[in-house]
Amino acid sequence: MSVAVDGPDFIALQVRDVDAAASFCEQHLGLRRAAVSPPHAVVFDTQPVPFAIREPLPGVDLDETPRPGLGMVLWFRTADAHQLHDQLAAAGVKILVPVTQSPFGPMFSFEGPEGYTLTAHGG
Repeated sequence: MSVAVDGPDFIALQVRDVDAAASFCEQHLGLRRAAVSPPHAVVFDTQPVPFAIREPLPGVDLDETPRPGLGMVLWFRTADAHQLHDQLAAAGVKILVPVTQSPFGPMFSFEGPEGYTLTAHGG
């Protein structure tokens, strides 16, 4: 009998500057830090899947990649995609894809910490 996975259980972005990336997530996305994080990372209290910002794993050189996360799309759910879009734009966060309708409701993409493309949807 084969064993299957249930789905993503933990998501972490590898970054050069953990403090700056964590501040971006707190200030612009409203994420709250979890009660406990390892010394090399900041874990956020997100549900149902924990999300973190962490130092690069051994062997990962972020300076050798054209853009971090290339080929991966990370979506965040929000109560109001339009309002979050406006908040991020007003704060000077680079909007990569304007708000459009998707099968998951309104969505848009923006540049997150260290150039990661992040997408928000909902509302």
